[in-house]
Amino acid sequence: MKKIEPLDLSGIETYSLQERPSKVSRRDFARPWERGGSFRDFVERLPSILAAETLREVAAAWVAARKNGRQVLLGMGAHPIKVGLNPILIDLMRRNLITGLAVNGAGIVHDAEIAMVGRTSEDVDQVLGCGQFGMARETAEFLNAAISWGAEQGLGLGEAVGRRLLESGFPFKGLSLLSVAAELELPLTVHVAVGTDIIHLHPSVNPEALGATTHLDFRLFAALVSRLSEGVYLNLGSAVIMPEVFLKALTLARNLGHEVAPLTTVNLDFMQHYRPLTNVVRRPTAGAGRGYALTGHHELLLPLLAALVIEEMEDDDAH
Repeated sequence: MKKIEPLDLSGIETYSLQERPSKVSRRDFARPWERGGSFRDFVERLPSILAAETLREVAAAWVAARKNGRQVLLGMGAHPIKVGLNPILIDLMRRNLITGLAVNGAGIVHDAEIAMVGRTSEDVDQVLGCGQFGMARETAEFLNAAISWGAEQGLGLGEAVGRRLLESGFPFKGLSLLSVAAELELPLTVHVAVGTDIIHLHPSVNPEALGATTHLDFRLFAALVSRLSEGVYLNLGSAVIMPEVFLKALTLARNLGHEVAPLTTVNLDFMQHYRPLTNVVRRPTAGAGRGYALTGHHELLLPLLAALVIEEMEDDDAH
């Protein structure tokens, strides 16, 4: 077999670096911090590259939506509650920067426990082996009673639990998303997958009421989504339930003649998963809109984004 000779590089064609387009410029670089600066200084010193630029674009879309009277909806899992973000979310609700929320079934569990005792999130590893995981009596009895009452009143699950929390004497209900939503009459819907939440294990559960109230909430959420044109939808820390619910609500709205376009969608999570990237970021904005993915810990990313949105809103108001 003839020996293969290495390629001869003498005839290679080159071009000038001065003329070549480049994706990164020194003008886009970060600037070092100077002690005593403001939050605005911090944001302006971030590089104009990748996630830092995405953060600015998401905040700008959020601000533009609210300035123009458009919807900003937030769908979320329970983890943002468990990492202490209720005060941030409640502040956004009170500022009218969020016009509707949608949570999974675990969300109401942790939210109600915060209202009741100011604490939540048991150590599953310590109690699973002895069969005690999820057996907190007060949590199940309160939530299942609220859901049954809501079904009798023809309410959605979120409104039912929210109203019961608001009317309660629980010492920390001011930290509850559902209670504050009820106080503000802000739509908050709850989307349950039966068997995923600890309250489904208890004898107080009413399956008929659970199904009726969460299905009504799906229809309410779909009504919110139908008004989302030129608005923003954010998915915060839900890898499966809320991306699936959002996609179904969107197709229902469009099937009934609501264009729901253009829109901005955002997935915020510490890991990027298939369903949020497909059902929130890519598919809903195809052809009309923009989808974004920001990766980071909830307890850092959401306060940063919320602060930037508030700053941008106040800057616009000042002008």
